[in-house]
Amino acid sequence: MKRMGMIFRAKANKALDRAEDPRETLDYSYQKQLELLQKVRRGVADVATSRKRLELQLNQLQGQSTKLEEQGRKALALGREDLAREALSRRAALQQQVSDLETQHQTLQGEEEKLTLAAQRLQVKVDAFRTKKETIKATYTAAQAQTRIGEAFSGISEEMGDVGMAIQRAEDKTAQLQARAGAIDELLASGALDDPTGTSKDDIAAELDRISGGTDVELELQRMKAELAGGSSERQQAIEGGTDAQDAPRQNQHKFDKQ
Repeated sequence: MKRMGMIFRAKANKALDRAEDPRETLDYSYQKQLELLQKVRRGVADVATSRKRLELQLNQLQGQSTKLEEQGRKALALGREDLAREALSRRAALQQQVSDLETQHQTLQGEEEKLTLAAQRLQVKVDAFRTKKETIKATYTAAQAQTRIGEAFSGISEEMGDVGMAIQRAEDKTAQLQARAGAIDELLASGALDDPTGTSKDDIAAELDRISGGTDVELELQRMKAELAGGSSERQQAIEGGTDAQDAPRQNQHKFDKQ
């Protein structure tokens, strides 16, 4: 079970790492910091509101204390010492409340100053984080674009890999078809396969046809030469025969004249 749990966590971590976009993570962190800064500012505003309410109460109690003091003076001036004592007693109770409120006011004022300082420091950190965030995002985007361009040029990207595989398959099929066509031509030439059209012959048949064709031409040429030679002899004999026939009467006439 421990091993299965570790494998599951490793797979989940790998899947999350693959799905995580650093730019989105930075934006989310910046958003959380803004929310924290907003909470601190609301806290400062709440403390300031409480301090202001204490100041109003202090002003009211101090006004009442001053009024009771004046009333005690008037009562004592009129000879009403009892009323003067009562007024001073009430004024003393108010003074205790004023003292407590002043203590609370000082505490709230100190908290307000601390929260204000913390808000200012947090604002500086948030601004610095925003600048760094934008710088990292720009650098990451540039690196991602450069990586994609490099993968495209090298052909190892997913899209270019599919194109390269398609080209490789086309080249393999072309080479296979060329090899098959060459093999069929060799088989037809060797006579291992019969050509139903009769247009293809093996090497031996082609050589025999060439020799036979050449012999027929030679024989035909010899025959024509013989015919031409025979015709020339007959014409020569005919010419010679005609000359002798013409000379015979001339010889007889010559003999007759001699006689």
